[in-house]
Amino acid sequence: MLDQTFQEAVHIIDKLEEHGFKAYFVGGCVRDFLLKRKISDIDIATSAPPEDVQRMFSNVIPVGLEHGTVIVRHLHKSYEVTTFRIDGNYSDNRHPDNVEFIQTIDEDLKRRDFTINALAMDNSGTIIDLFNGIKDLDQKVIRTVGKGSARFHEDPLRIIRALRFSSQLGFVINPNTLSDMQTISPEITQLAVERLRVEITKFFGGAYINNGIEYLKSTEIYKYLPVMINYPYIMYEIPIKVSPLGGFSEVVVFFHYLEPSVSIKEWFDAWKCSNQEKRDVKQLITSIDYYLEHGLNKWFVYCLSASYFDAFVRLINVLYPNHRLTKNEVISIHDSLVIHSREELQVNGHDLISLFPNKRRGPWMQEILNDIEKHVVLNHVPNKNNELKDWIKWNPPATN
Repeated sequence: MLDQTFQEAVHIIDKLEEHGFKAYFVGGCVRDFLLKRKISDIDIATSAPPEDVQRMFSNVIPVGLEHGTVIVRHLHKSYEVTTFRIDGNYSDNRHPDNVEFIQTIDEDLKRRDFTINALAMDNSGTIIDLFNGIKDLDQKVIRTVGKGSARFHEDPLRIIRALRFSSQLGFVINPNTLSDMQTISPEITQLAVERLRVEITKFFGGAYINNGIEYLKSTEIYKYLPVMINYPYIMYEIPIKVSPLGGFSEVVVFFHYLEPSVSIKEWFDAWKCSNQEKRDVKQLITSIDYYLEHGLNKWFVYCLSASYFDAFVRLINVLYPNHRLTKNEVISIHDSLVIHSREELQVNGHDLISLFPNKRRGPWMQEILNDIEKHVVLNHVPNKNNELKDWIKWNPPATN
């Protein structure tokens, strides 16, 4: 029986079939359903041409009509619906030069990357498995559909995807598939770095990341990745055992501390990091440096945004496992703080003006507020208006 995640999407398959077309759940959602893993995205393959899919559903987004793909919105969720197809040549190592829409799913499944992803399921839960994908799931094997060299040459990103699945699932890579990955791996340098970054982020976030790292090292595929192509020895700076990271910003910070001589700017440029990723990296490095010098204290936790708690703890534990830091320790200090932002301070610029009416406004006001803010956070003075004013009177601004 289908679980709730699929039940919500069955409406789309039912409607396609009501109009005389075939339709199936395909790919990763079927794989994760069989593995009892959390399902993120549900993809549907159908014999219906994209134009018919658009006519059938009122809320659609034509994201890739030339490749037969539209997004159907249903119950506030997005479902990628793609017409059965066979692909032409891949001259750009990403998209087929042309596609041919077909009426049966057999050839469509044949063009997919790995057997564990070449699975389809109808609206009653019956599985179509033409390439022993279920057997490979049972045996925890990553194997290409057909000849690996052809699959990887079509799109070299599949090489990184194989490594990513080894990290996420803990599966072994079939020896022939592994050999083909190594043979085609130089073509990784032709890939758009944005696509690589998505896969590498998932790779380092895998529950079995150490399994993935072993494959990355043994195949030497890292030699074709940005930055590592110039500093291949970095891979051997990675500790024997690491834990998953939460995003690409954390990956950059992780490697920065493993090899500080490689500039952050080089990582940013080579991997085309977004402005937000750059801000996150700089904030995390500042926080880690402060922690290593001063330890976990109230001022540190006060200054660290709660949105960085998880990333900070993950990085400390993966880089400095002897520290054994927990998020609860950080939260405990955070919860004990008298204030959590400058706005909660019971004194402000108007109070300073009233205390020193003859002094011109200037940087001294910000300096006093900064000073008193830290004293309140460290419990050196109560956060009460009168007592704060008394403290300021005893610690007046310097006279020019």
